Amino acid sequence: MGLLRGALIEYASDFFGPLPNLVIFQFNPDTLTRNISIPQRPTGANSRETSQAGEIPVERINLNAHFSAADQLDTGNIIAQELGIGPQLAALEKMVYPSNLIGGLLGEALDKIGDALGFGGSDDVAKQPIPREKYPRILFIWGKTRILPVLIESMSITEQQYDSSLNPIQAEVALTLAIASNPEDKVGKGALKYSNIAKEAQAIVNLANTVELAI
Repeated sequence: MGLLRGALIEYASDFFGPLPNLVIFQFNPDTLTRNISIPQRPTGANSRETSQAGEIPVERINLNAHFSAADQLDTGNIIAQELGIGPQLAALEKMVYPSNLIGGLLGEALDKIGDALGFGGSDDVAKQPIPREKYPRILFIWGKTRILPVLIESMSITEQQYDSSLNPIQAEVALTLAIASNPEDKVGKGALKYSNIAKEAQAIVNLANTVELAI
């Protein structure tokens, strides 16, 4: 079996259609740091029992992804020769900005239609813009049992080497991903449910191993 690679996938709706953005890790990170923030449990005589569940813990994943154009340059890849690893970095950066080009054009079209139908109101009245931008929906894929809806909380790009045209040809990207505990869309909900079921199954396997060791 070939090497499985981690990936970040942006998707646009409740169903997988044409993917607007995809970044497959060129080199799998050597380590992942997983931090689980546990909300403070209630205390005091008038509070709920401390064993009663409250807010859902939030899990964050920290990783460093490495990119290099060395192999592509050695094989004469045209894109690497012209742009280095610029396309990979641009694809990653796109995942932290709202996708506003199509939404903005559509919004302008709707405004024009409204004005033509007389719904635009007086020019003397201040207009409240209707937000049409949304942050990208992202899945973090790490092996067969972790397909997680995430929010990119931070991204730090360190460009380490350049070609003669100052295109980056080597870089390290530090990412902090927060797992969405209550995604709004069907794909995110399904991915989170699948990953949670896989975790439950592994916990059961561990129980079987524990019983075997105890015998």
